Amino acid sequence: MFRSVIRTVKLAALLLFGALALLIQNPRTRAARAEWLHRFAAKLLRRLGIAFRQHGTYPTCGVIISNHMGYLDIMTFAALARCVFVSKSEIASWPLIGWMTTMSGTVYVQRGRGGSAERARADLESVSAENVPIVFFPEGTSTDGSSVLPFRTGLLYDCIEAGQPITAAHIRYRLTEPNPPNAASHLPYWDDTPITTHAFRLLALRGIEVEIAFADAPIAFSPAALADRHVAAVEARTAVLALTQYSDAGSHPDSQQPPASAQPQSS
Repeated sequence: MFRSVIRTVKLAALLLFGALALLIQNPRTRAARAEWLHRFAAKLLRRLGIAFRQHGTYPTCGVIISNHMGYLDIMTFAALARCVFVSKSEIASWPLIGWMTTMSGTVYVQRGRGGSAERARADLESVSAENVPIVFFPEGTSTDGSSVLPFRTGLLYDCIEAGQPITAAHIRYRLTEPNPPNAASHLPYWDDTPITTHAFRLLALRGIEVEIAFADAPIAFSPAALADRHVAAVEARTAVLALTQYSDAGSHPDSQQPPASAQPQSS
């Protein structure tokens, strides 16, 4: 309990100082906003004692797709390198977090609303023009990590039609220090638990490590996938599932810590 309280206070302070820095800097381009988020996320995870590493090479442009287990995914992708996320529009209305998410360059998609898809495509084109990688989670929701759900077709196929290289990634969590029984179940955020409650439980854990494995090259979609969005979704999911071997293998000799450029600056 004491550990959670201390870390929760630290998290609140980091968010407030981060918001103040963002307000002062007011980055104009999505590339500049992605750079701010990268430094902020790396600093936040390190200050909270959450280790993060990558296996393979983080793409410098194009689209990255991954399985999704919660908000730690977003912070880890951002901590490893600058990127822009695609997210559901509801997040924009969250107090403070929504504003910071918007200011960090997030592309919002509002399902079921006319014109939303067109606006999202236009935003994605502007991100690509700035050579910033785009990260999204085709499952459309987070899970407990025990499986990868079927992928939604819409945005994925839009990216294929736009000629974007799409690289598969797979994220996993683990605990490297002793914790109470079933503690690992508090790592993913996928059910109806209030996010504040989940974060409080997560911050009590010791030895949190997040690892993201990246494929060696963009997905080579078959002719059938290029002609059929449902086939494309299956092939994309298969590419993500192929990376679970790295999660099962535990630590890897070629796993990388964040490069020197990812080291957060003092604020």
